[in-house]
Amino acid sequence: MADRKPIESWLTDMDGVLIHEGVPIPGADAFIKRLRDSGKPFLVLTNNSIYTPRDLHARLRRMGLEVPIESIWTSALATAQFLEDQRPGGSAYVIGEAGLTTALHDIGYILTDHDPDYVVLGETRTYSFEAMTKAVRLINAGARFICTNPDETGPSTEGPLPATGAVAALITKATGKQPYFAGKPNPLMMRTGLNAIGAHSETSAMIGDRMDTDVLAGMEAGMQTFLVLTGLTRPEQVENFPYRPSQVVDSIADLVERV
Repeated sequence: MADRKPIESWLTDMDGVLIHEGVPIPGADAFIKRLRDSGKPFLVLTNNSIYTPRDLHARLRRMGLEVPIESIWTSALATAQFLEDQRPGGSAYVIGEAGLTTALHDIGYILTDHDPDYVVLGETRTYSFEAMTKAVRLINAGARFICTNPDETGPSTEGPLPATGAVAALITKATGKQPYFAGKPNPLMMRTGLNAIGAHSETSAMIGDRMDTDVLAGMEAGMQTFLVLTGLTRPEQVENFPYRPSQVVDSIADLVERV
């Protein structure tokens, strides 16, 4: 393999890499501090579209992780950037929380259920049958179907919850229309994130805990990839995939000295 250029910017997933069930993973604080002290551009990524970057900044700060608001990149922001590029000043019927509605408001989108350009589905803890029915009817009437991310389940203290991908499957079954997913593993989320911090994939790295989203998206975006074993992917599962990360490490603590 050809030698890679030195890493000048870092992208890292949040859940399973920096935090786990609301608790920082050992080494996460040292890694974030090292990044901030280095002056290298970096982003903390999440496929969760519920929260705004300001919300996530506050939540991480309470855990002792000082991540600047401008260094947080969500699937809601990636979705908004995609829609702004595709159809500036458009309209959308949205199923989601403040993270998604705020991102769309910020790009000047009109949120409406009257002949919208798009139906945009994101994460929420209160999926309603009424809202899903309206989405089905609007898509059947010609609205384009967009989803923030394809995750089928999400974590909770009680166990897995149905997530965006599962609800998207329901809507697809009812309409026959497949959505476009803006979040991981779509490398679009990585590329728009890199553009937001003025970074280049050739000198960037992605850290994640999932082979099927983080590593896949980072690899397809042309970045070096690091798999940590503090999240969902177990060591014996790595060989089940037809691609490999650049390196497998035990945790984020093993990457502090790489910054």
